[in-house]
Amino acid sequence: MQWTLLVPLKPLAEAKSRLADTADDGLRPGLALAFAQDTVAAALACPAVRDVVVVTDDALAARELAAQGASVVPDGPRAGLNAALAHAASEARARGAGALAALNADLPALRPRELARVLECAAAFPRAFLADAAGTGTTLLSAAPDRELRPLFGPDSRTRHRASGAVELLADPVDSTDSTDSTDAVDSVDSVDSVRQDVDTGEDLRAALALGVGAHTAAAAARLLMAEQ
Repeated sequence: MQWTLLVPLKPLAEAKSRLADTADDGLRPGLALAFAQDTVAAALACPAVRDVVVVTDDALAARELAAQGASVVPDGPRAGLNAALAHAASEARARGAGALAALNADLPALRPRELARVLECAAAFPRAFLADAAGTGTTLLSAAPDRELRPLFGPDSRTRHRASGAVELLADPVDSTDSTDSTDAVDSVDSVDSVRQDVDTGEDLRAALALGVGAHTAAAAARLLMAEQ
């Protein structure tokens, strides 16, 4: 199965506010762009991915990510992340896309092989999702060609996506000892840390760097270290 990935990105000046304790206002937009560039580069290198559609109103991000080979659509609704993803999904389907997956734009350690593993598992279900490294959010939500995406990103999206009927693709070390019904999840994805490690905080950035980030994030992180000296 070939996938179209939908990657939402805020205007860079508004992105990554929770990194304020790690990077100042002058550095955060560059970090956010670098995360997105490495995410898109890895996604485009994944053999299961047919197209990457970035939904953003940021002119610089649109130009840079299009230069990498992504398609770009504006955030028409301008009503938040989930509305942006629903809009992008509609645009992609109008262009002939089949299987869709929403993918966070802040996965700078993303590895194509690990992404392919997640998508292969997701293909077995009408809708599926992967929890983030913290175990409360979501980094990927998929929909089969005949299903709507129905994104529910935001606080505690892991619980909300599960409640919506999406199958959780379990991956260690996400805590699976809670009340999850075993019939609603599949323990079939492992060694996919790079698909789960999104970056919202300084601690997240350090974890991503430990996994090994892409070239754009490595350069941005180097500038961050220089600014701290």
